[in-house]
Amino acid sequence: MPPVTRRAAIVGTGAIAHAHARAIAALAPRIELAAVVDLDADRAAAFAEQYAEAASGGATAPVYSDLATLLASERLDLMHICTPPGTHVPLATQALRAGVAALIEKPTALSLAEMDELVAVSAETGIPALTVFQHRYGSAAVRLRRLVAEGALGRPLVATCETLWHRTPEYFDLPWRGRWEVEGGGPTMGHGIHQFDLLLSMLGPWSRLTAFAARQALPTDTEDVSMALVEFDSGALATVVNSIVSPRESSRLRFDFEYATVEVEHLYGYTEADWRFTPAPGHEHLAALWTVPTAGEISGGVAGGEISSHRSQLAAILDALDAGVTPGVDAGEARRTLEFAAATYASAFRGRPVRAGEIAGDDPFLGSMSGGAVPWHPVKNATQAKETAA
Repeated sequence: MPPVTRRAAIVGTGAIAHAHARAIAALAPRIELAAVVDLDADRAAAFAEQYAEAASGGATAPVYSDLATLLASERLDLMHICTPPGTHVPLATQALRAGVAALIEKPTALSLAEMDELVAVSAETGIPALTVFQHRYGSAAVRLRRLVAEGALGRPLVATCETLWHRTPEYFDLPWRGRWEVEGGGPTMGHGIHQFDLLLSMLGPWSRLTAFAARQALPTDTEDVSMALVEFDSGALATVVNSIVSPRESSRLRFDFEYATVEVEHLYGYTEADWRFTPAPGHEHLAALWTVPTAGEISGGVAGGEISSHRSQLAAILDALDAGVTPGVDAGEARRTLEFAAATYASAFRGRPVRAGEIAGDDPFLGSMSGGAVPWHPVKNATQAKETAA
């Protein structure tokens, strides 16, 4: 049978949408840009024209001003949701109910309660709701996850996860940035989440954490730095730092196993060259396991794409769809990462450890990452508390 060409739409044509369009273009003819949606018609038209090579036959993809009209007009396989965070779940829900899989930029939802709604709709419709966590899909991460699963490196013992970035006050000029009610949180939700998602994908379930969060320098409602000390079910311990007040920017992960240390340092996306493998004394033979595989040996859809990019994850999604299995990272898996963010805030603002699964029922941190408990916003917290009680 001839290969299937999947039809994709991009909703929202801001900065991150360009990464999605480039990924679609790079993976042609497996996927094509079938439509573009944006409230700004001129920007949408310019975007569609810029990425005409990603559309069928090099023609400019049609432009729509609203999702309902798009869904009524086009046959789609995948919708790329690249809009501000507060719109993610409503737009994804529309797509799922129309039978279209949704690929959602992070953070998937503004709260665990909202995430649970999305998980429920995905289960009800049988249509995947996926989150962009592309750092899982670089070839080095795929290899490390396999080695961990095989137990080749021994037990995980210690890990560090650092997202040390820098943002100026002007970065928050956009009305949806730096506000709990429309962005969900600060660097814990919008920046470091990629790094600690990769950490969680390697080390598995966590059991408890203790965290701090502060607004050190930037004009935001949210934090601009958070730190957590985490214990995993395996017994491993890790530190997680999320900062946007760090002038020398770096993204770093280090895993210390019984038989080797594996680490990566990059900024916004890693390559094979950014990783380092150090075997423990007496285990030098394990270095042979850490070799750069050929394109034919790379699994998980990252053949020819060693970079942790949107292209790598999209390729893996297409592989899964072709095989008839649920692609990663689905809503249930993404919820575990979002729970880690919620627990970080809950521990920081309550001043005590939080256990996995603890945020449930009528816990305020289920419905809002701020939990109505942000220490530098007492007036707003009081209002939120009254609204929650009502």
